[in-house]
Amino acid sequence: MKIRAHAESHVVELDDGSQWQIFPGDLATTLSWKPETDLRLEPSGDRVSSHVLVNAADGCRVRVIAASETWPDGEVKKVLKGG
Repeated sequence: MKIRAHAESHVVELDDGSQWQIFPGDLATTLSWKPETDLRLEPSGDRVSSHVLVNAADGCRVRVIAASETWPDGEVKKVLKGG
């Protein structure tokens, strides 16, 4: 899939119309994304995110949840602190 819009740093819209919130700790990974970046959406076994977006070119993965969802209470802080 390609990126349709990435106007807000924490939300990406893919060319299939789906919108995803990017995990705060993974935002730096998305700075190099361009509209032509090829991404794959995969289910995640992570306790924080429901899915991951995988950059097909370099294999980098970012944790995401649907844009309409909210991050689990307390989990973001735990993960960011290394817990």
